[in-house]
Amino acid sequence: MSAPALREAAWTEFLLAARTHLGAGTKLLEREVLAPRTTLRVGGPARVYAEPASAEDLRRLLLEAGRRALPVLLLGRGSNLIVPDDGVDGLVISLGHANWQQFAPQPDGRVRVGAGLRLKNLCGLATKAGLRGFEFLEGIPGTVGGALRMNAGAMGGWMFDVVEEVQLMTLPGEVRTMKRAEMHVDYRHCGELREAIALGACLQPAAQSEAADIRRQIDVYQKKRVESQPREPSAGCIFKNPPGNSAGKLIDESGLKGARVGDAEVSGVHANFIVNRGHATSADIIGLVREVRARVKRARGLDLEPEVLLFGREWRDVL
Repeated sequence: MSAPALREAAWTEFLLAARTHLGAGTKLLEREVLAPRTTLRVGGPARVYAEPASAEDLRRLLLEAGRRALPVLLLGRGSNLIVPDDGVDGLVISLGHANWQQFAPQPDGRVRVGAGLRLKNLCGLATKAGLRGFEFLEGIPGTVGGALRMNAGAMGGWMFDVVEEVQLMTLPGEVRTMKRAEMHVDYRHCGELREAIALGACLQPAAQSEAADIRRQIDVYQKKRVESQPREPSAGCIFKNPPGNSAGKLIDESGLKGARVGDAEVSGVHANFIVNRGHATSADIIGLVREVRARVKRARGLDLEPEVLLFGREWRDVL
């Protein structure tokens, strides 16, 4: 039997085994197109897409995929990634079920949140509860799980600034709770979540405050974003900021605002954003990433490193 035939047989076995054990609330779909599930609106299908309704169903999916050496990828709101045009030959898991959207203030002042909770909703609920300290997250179009995985940041704040502990599930299905001090966290990186899935976190607010005061701070941040970030579909900042420098400034100074490949364009509002002008493909985006890197390298001698993820692939294989 050929390698592709063996792979297809493994997927058939996986689906049969998974469907036998999964609860009725869990979604399991074949060849689900991922573009509508991303903020950039590009990309092909997942071989299998799943939304587990419980930790036990998540564990079952991971175990069945692991037994057959099938790759597993996590998808939040798709706001920091580029899905290849031909999709991904893997099990794409999203914690999109309502059971993962917990927001539970604790008697000690902390708050427990599920990994599937949208950051925008986290900020709204925290505001109603009078919990200050999460305002910087409001404009990030992601989930708690994605923010933990990438240590998302904005307006001078970082996700792990407000994290006390994280509950996660390893790919072999073990559930662990880790204190912030035990975890290896850096710029756009959490080491423990490279090979594990965040289930939720316990967060520490900065203080109790009046909801109206918190809302005013959120409004200030929203105004800054409207003025400094494009409205067209994008994946957020494309490149990491080099130490002591700004990727957007380097791209702008290299004369790249408005540069295009197909319907992918370097934003005229913020040069570290690549926007979809309507019908961009993943190939367009990647081609423009290459062009930007080459021009900045020629002009400034610096190699810009992508911040967004190339879903199911490695940047080194395409750059």
